[in-house]
Amino acid sequence: MQKITRIGVAVATALATAAVCAPSVSAAARGGGEHPLGGHHAVFVQTDDPAGNRIIAYHRADDGQLAQTAAYDTHGLGGVLAGSVADHLASQGSLTYDPRHALLYAVNAGSDTVSVFSVDGDRLALRQVVGSGGRFPVSVAVHDDVVYVLNALDGGSIQGYTVHDGRLDERADWNRCLGLDPDATPQFTNTPGQVGFTGDGSQLVVTTKANGSNLLVFNLDHSGAPADSPVVTNLPGAVPFAFVPNGGHGLFLAEAGTNAVATFAVHPDGTASQEAFAPTGQSATCWIVAVRDLLYASNAGSSTLSGFRTSDHGRRLTALGNTPTNPGTVDAAVSSDGHYLYAQTGVNGIVDEFAVNDDGSLTPLGSRTVPGGAGGEGIVAF
Repeated sequence: MQKITRIGVAVATALATAAVCAPSVSAAARGGGEHPLGGHHAVFVQTDDPAGNRIIAYHRADDGQLAQTAAYDTHGLGGVLAGSVADHLASQGSLTYDPRHALLYAVNAGSDTVSVFSVDGDRLALRQVVGSGGRFPVSVAVHDDVVYVLNALDGGSIQGYTVHDGRLDERADWNRCLGLDPDATPQFTNTPGQVGFTGDGSQLVVTTKANGSNLLVFNLDHSGAPADSPVVTNLPGAVPFAFVPNGGHGLFLAEAGTNAVATFAVHPDGTASQEAFAPTGQSATCWIVAVRDLLYASNAGSSTLSGFRTSDHGRRLTALGNTPTNPGTVDAAVSSDGHYLYAQTGVNGIVDEFAVNDDGSLTPLGSRTVPGGAGGEGIVAF
């Protein structure tokens, strides 16, 4: 644990030395044609501002560059974990799109709530603000009609919901405590990092980061209710942070302790086993995004994106090199057509724009400063 704590301090030091109610422009004022319900040529970025959380909306041009169109109040407050520098939530999935219902979910860590927006093109409409079922929500996952929120403080917890008529209905019996050490410090390395479903929706996965360095897997019944307790797979020294699904029963995992990307199989009994491992050679490898057979891991301490090509169902990872970003690379998202990648960089609150080339390399297109976005995390692209 002392080694893991030193990793957290080193991450914070690297990041520190690398450098902080209505739409502001209405959709009506902008004009434009009608879009089908759901996102279209848009990127949404969460500020996580403790004075008032907002979602900044951007229109994506055909060349991949972004233009701000509006700013939407979540009616909640952002939050800051002690020790954090580039990402005040130290998580992945704090802004999550629900394609089945055309909804956007945003955590308000400082208010212990989640905001629900309907999405129409690059426009949002607030539908609901609901309690998160715990303290300091940091991540949201959705599969079909089931949603789970991960709360980071007081030892961590998950809270489940079902979706009806564009709103979340809390299921009080779908709350589970994670039992992590609530006093472990620094907070930003010792709070859980992400909640997410396996690809087939049958299991729910939580990463604990340095607070145990575990993968927690809850098996779900046909209604989406979680098992009473998770199956724990310990990954000593790995500091599992964030993941994306690999097929129906696998994960691509970003490990902050090893600064690597790893492939895991999640078995029906909830145990997980490693199938591939590839170091980034960078510092603070924490976030990960997938497009086609490509993966990009964000290295907050090095301010880079590491690319990998996957093959053999993820059992082979081929390194494609590193691309520099603005200071403090955090969460990232890829456009729905797979042509463009957008990376949040938290030190100065900037989104970097890249074209995704056929060989997996990234071509810089420019950058956009997010108003009030320093330390923010959460990005969705269409």
